[in-house]
Amino acid sequence: MPREPIFSAEDSQPSPESAARDLLAETENQAGSSDGAAGDGGQTGNDATVTPEEDLVLRPRRMEDMIGQRSVYERLEIAVDAAKIRNEPLGHILLDGPPGLGKTTFATCIPHALGVPLQIASGATLASPKDLLPYLTNAEGGSILFIDEIHRMPKTVEEFMYPAMEDFRIDITLGEGVNARTVNMALRPFTIIGATTRTGLLSAPLRDRFQIREHLDFYSHDELTQIILRNAAKLKISVEEKAAEKMAVCSRGTPRIANNRLRWVRDYATTRANGAISLAVAVAALDMLGIDPLGLDPQDRKYMETILRVFQGGPVGVEAVAHTLNTATDTLTDEVEPFLLRAELVVRTPRGRMLATAGYEHLGVQPPPELLNPYLSEPTLPDSEESENDGHNPHLPLFE
Repeated sequence: MPREPIFSAEDSQPSPESAARDLLAETENQAGSSDGAAGDGGQTGNDATVTPEEDLVLRPRRMEDMIGQRSVYERLEIAVDAAKIRNEPLGHILLDGPPGLGKTTFATCIPHALGVPLQIASGATLASPKDLLPYLTNAEGGSILFIDEIHRMPKTVEEFMYPAMEDFRIDITLGEGVNARTVNMALRPFTIIGATTRTGLLSAPLRDRFQIREHLDFYSHDELTQIILRNAAKLKISVEEKAAEKMAVCSRGTPRIANNRLRWVRDYATTRANGAISLAVAVAALDMLGIDPLGLDPQDRKYMETILRVFQGGPVGVEAVAHTLNTATDTLTDEVEPFLLRAELVVRTPRGRMLATAGYEHLGVQPPPELLNPYLSEPTLPDSEESENDGHNPHLPLFE
């Protein structure tokens, strides 16, 4: 694939060396404005104190303060400690998993553990190599560049990153056609942390350049209960342990959803229960949202009820369900179905979606007999080979 030029022919300078110096000065100015837009771009790991306002942020600031993902934490801790002992940059890290499980939290806690600066970028905004160039040229030695949704980067940007990740250098193309010049610019060694919810969209060469790859899994109810109790203390609100357990069960194994549930119950308790969250208050607040004991919201139940009522439990294609609900297909496949599939309420088959036994029971309907006993729906074989072949032995010739 041809490399995209950073400058056009009109912008080329008399010599490649002077062009590279001017380009570096320009990218420094661009990076300053980009970091200001990112918010946390200039954040370092040397914060000595944490103000009460900062402590209200529910996201942990240190890896040891994180709850859950202990195996991932232990492996990353070993990598961080080894990098500090050797005084070398940390190897590139790729974090993948469903949304809301802590990929960004890990990416922001690692620089604090190393005591290095952090730059934050989004894969969707890196449309061309010139968008990535300010981050690379301004990266300090040992610093970290965090790219969220890294799978959304175009192929040209991925290929531009290859030499930067392996050899810490970039090739800048100045001009076009026969007047084009390539300037090789050395970079200070740095670390890229990529976060993605869809690892399969990354090209194999890019995936292989990450020395550390970690998959984040869903949290248990006990871990979510601890997260809710800790964050309730940060928000300075009293929560009973039973109420925290109730919110944890309804959080789908995701800390982000647990925090959203906590914020809503806190608002409900502030206006209806004098600010204290008891089990009854939590149940009433979640009922107002339409959240049932399994954590399903009204849209989830409507999806299951439509398969049961309109399509007799399935199998049915997702597009047929989407048209029936007047909802986009992407909404069902990206928002509704993942949790229903993980909770074994719905199953995917080659013929379409079907309600599982647990799905029928959750809707209060008796599952069909063939679902309880799959052998009842299997076709039976003929009684004898003779009946199948109308009395003719297939091993004998038809004509003598």
